[in-house]
Amino acid sequence: MSLDARAEILLKTLIERYIAEGQPVGSRTLARQAGLELSPATVRNVMADLEDLGLVRSPHTSAGRVPTERGYRVFVDTLLKVKPLNAGELYKLEHELFANHDPHHLIESASHILSEICNLAGVVTAPRREEQLAFRHIDFMSLTGQRILVILVTQDGQVHNRIIQAEREYSPAELVQAANYFNETYSGVSMNDVKRALLNEIQQASDDMQRIMQVAVQMARAALSTEEEPEELVVSGESKLMDFPELGDARKLRKLFDAFTAKSDLLHLLDQSMRAGGVKIFIGSESGYDVLADCSVVTAPYSADGRIVGTLAVIGPTRMAYEQVIAMVDITARLLSGALSSGERANRLESTNR
Repeated sequence: MSLDARAEILLKTLIERYIAEGQPVGSRTLARQAGLELSPATVRNVMADLEDLGLVRSPHTSAGRVPTERGYRVFVDTLLKVKPLNAGELYKLEHELFANHDPHHLIESASHILSEICNLAGVVTAPRREEQLAFRHIDFMSLTGQRILVILVTQDGQVHNRIIQAEREYSPAELVQAANYFNETYSGVSMNDVKRALLNEIQQASDDMQRIMQVAVQMARAALSTEEEPEELVVSGESKLMDFPELGDARKLRKLFDAFTAKSDLLHLLDQSMRAGGVKIFIGSESGYDVLADCSVVTAPYSADGRIVGTLAVIGPTRMAYEQVIAMVDITARLLSGALSSGERANRLESTNR
């Protein structure tokens, strides 16, 4: 959409003022704030033109104007200058993210940081375990009765302990043989492929090896089937949305909080964003979900060792401070990618230990 310079300045000024105060902006206020030597009458004429284009609207007959979804879209695409983080903010963000080395804690930290700095809801999809991890090593240890401790180690160094109930008691030698077989067969294989292989019948080798294979598969299958998956969606600060009058209607808030709880719609939207790549901004109805009709969602994918594994986002009203939120989402995605990548983690640990 082509606007002349005067219309662009007035539209930008109106949206910035409305984002800051949440009140309709009148022509006299715009005339003062825009820095243009225009009379209120001239400003009203420009506003009338912008209203005809569907970029602003008048909520009441005598009140000022507010931006529409279309107006926000023009603002974000052509008028907005994203405000980069200063050195202090960047250092703080980087320090808080890299303070944790456990992937799930990193995800929680990213969600919390986004919410606290933007003062909106921060959302991060946790990496799907089969996409994120590869199997490294397994050990079986006999406990009392027929219980067996399964110690599973993944390639990123995480250790998962599971206690399973076996069908009979096994000797230490049998458990060592079963673990050796499993480690030789599956070390370095993605967890998804390991789980898939465990579903298949194993019919090969000698009778003794067949027995050891069956023992290994049965115990590993039992351990992996009880493994707790990380929460698919980590949400922080959803209560902050109650501070915005346009979202303060109890019915709207209830539907919005239900969406945070159910998560399916949000997951679908963030999965779409992950496939598209880069920072994406959904304004109001652009998300495709009625519950987000009064909200904007700013998303960016994040990666681990060069592979995109999840998405983070900030959710708030359509009058959010886009120049701050876009920068925060972008840099947090980049820093989270570095924190989850093995090479970057190794460099951080090395510098920390010096």
